[in-house]
Amino acid sequence: MARNIRFNGTGSGDTGCPSVHEDLNTGEVIVHGPPLTDPADVAQLQHLGPGEVAVVVPRELLADWAPRDATRQARMIGLDAFNGLFETFRHTAWRLETRRRYASDETTATYAQFQAEGRVDWDMSTWYCTTIRQATATGKTVSRVRLLDDPPTPGQRYLLCNAERNAALGEDIRTLSRSEAEWRHLGSEDFWIFDSRLVARLDFTDADELTGVELITEPAEVVRYARLRDAAWHHATPN
Repeated sequence: MARNIRFNGTGSGDTGCPSVHEDLNTGEVIVHGPPLTDPADVAQLQHLGPGEVAVVVPRELLADWAPRDATRQARMIGLDAFNGLFETFRHTAWRLETRRRYASDETTATYAQFQAEGRVDWDMSTWYCTTIRQATATGKTVSRVRLLDDPPTPGQRYLLCNAERNAALGEDIRTLSRSEAEWRHLGSEDFWIFDSRLVARLDFTDADELTGVELITEPAEVVRYARLRDAAWHHATPN
């Protein structure tokens, strides 16, 4: 059975070697780089077993990209604290939407109207609308990439309609096919990243119900999410 491997980072620019990966199932760290081949150097190593290969990596690679505490406790925040991030961010708020549906959408009157009429009369005076309109009016950037299946699911079609409201608030909304996202190894995490310094990862059940929001501030992890943002944004298509 294949491992569930995630690329953490590289210390060598465009060459991608040496690099650090992580097995998300076992927590094991995988490092690759140029092999240590000089017999005089290899002879100095202790406990190098048959079939094992020594590689040479810069110290900074492990300092920057190796996982930190494997038992790190998730820092969960409530919805009020999560909403507060939209009121306090200084420059940018960006989201990657990866779900095929959001259960909370389907309980709203707007979803029912969309199902019945194929359109929605949006209330532009809600807290979210007011907050985002004020933010973009002062020059802050709010944007997102939405993954789309082929064909789009009912929930995704609703979100495409919702993009009209988002755009009217000053958001920049783009879409990316799920097949392209999988090709680019963007993963399935659904998250917001604020000011390139903190991440709010949204956790869902298999039934697409939001269970909590994890606040992530560890620099290496934030950079990893920022890389996902950059790749998604580069390949996404404006609405």
